[in-house]
Amino acid sequence: MTIDRRAFMAALSAMGAGALVPTAFAQSGGKPSGDPVRIGGTLALTGPLASTGLVHKLTGEIYVDNLNKRGGLLGRPVEWVLKDDQSKPDVARTLYEQLITSDKVDLLIGPYATGNILSAMGVAQRYKKMLVHHTFGIPKLAKYEWQFPAWSLGPNPDITTPELVFDMMAQSQHPPKRIAIVTSKFPSVHFVSMGAREVAKQKGLEEVLFLEWDFGNRDYAPIAGRIKEADPDFLFVGCLGLEGAQLLDALKKIDYRPRNHFHLYPAPGPMVKSPDADGALAITIFESHSPFTDNPVAAEFVEQFRERATKANLPETSVETQAAASFSAWQIIEAAVAANKSLEDEKLATWLQANTVDSIQGKLRFNEQGNFGDNLGRVKQVQNGQWLTVWPKDWAAPGATLKTS
Repeated sequence: MTIDRRAFMAALSAMGAGALVPTAFAQSGGKPSGDPVRIGGTLALTGPLASTGLVHKLTGEIYVDNLNKRGGLLGRPVEWVLKDDQSKPDVARTLYEQLITSDKVDLLIGPYATGNILSAMGVAQRYKKMLVHHTFGIPKLAKYEWQFPAWSLGPNPDITTPELVFDMMAQSQHPPKRIAIVTSKFPSVHFVSMGAREVAKQKGLEEVLFLEWDFGNRDYAPIAGRIKEADPDFLFVGCLGLEGAQLLDALKKIDYRPRNHFHLYPAPGPMVKSPDADGALAITIFESHSPFTDNPVAAEFVEQFRERATKANLPETSVETQAAASFSAWQIIEAAVAANKSLEDEKLATWLQANTVDSIQGKLRFNEQGNFGDNLGRVKQVQNGQWLTVWPKDWAAPGATLKTS
């Protein structure tokens, strides 16, 4: 299921401008006092995932600062105990053990990226702790009943994501016939890319190239050469972090520019700043423009993020999928604690399984495969140095349309 813009806007109107305030930035009475509520987690602050991990770090800092300004949780200040997992699942596993056993945190959040989340999930299950996480990409692997995803991919992203992209391209001015699929072996990326092969076949598209590379690869020249040789109408890149930008750079060095290209989970800043990325497509759940920013909570977050990201010299200062998923994870925790007036993991998890949470990306539910709910995915495109939503049309940025060649 996808979210309809008209239904989303009608819901906002019906609830009133302050509808999302209980899980956002509104001020409430009283300064928090007493022992802090300690929320522990890790992020990829170094290693190949760091460019995106830093987006999650900044988002969490903004959320916790505002949460404490309006009274914290249960009237107590919130402390975020954050550790660097170095982009490594085995390190994440060890650190979550420490957070629970040594640091004795009250609640868990994060980490970033499917492999690290899966490691953290195993630890949370062993100690019967609830885990709210940002960006898990393989719902069928999320077996633990007390884990909750903030990224609204839907329960079958290997089917729905490529369907969204290929259906969009089929309705464009230049419908592709010949496609190339190149992909990292990073688990969630590879999962969707393999699904893209099947969806493309069902839609009658000719696959002229399929290539894989190991996560952490730095030499994209051979891959670029094969793409140029195949010369597809449409290039589907199963990438994560900097991989997409690195591939575009390798293509530029051999004087080849793909006519139409989609990048699954790119680091937003490096991609949008690349001089070769104009026209690049990617999946999104949120962008810093209307209709998303018609939500007053989202609008305020966009402004705060831009200000802090500028000061931190991040390459991209706009809120998009990564920041929105991270913000939503904190909204999920706050909503569950506020509704139950408790920090008990079982009580919070049981409530989340039976209720929905209003977030800046839409209404989240947790009752399908892997505790996923609706697919709120849209497609964005780099146009004149900006990420703009272009599909579905009723979610497009004002005046923006899909550009193909």
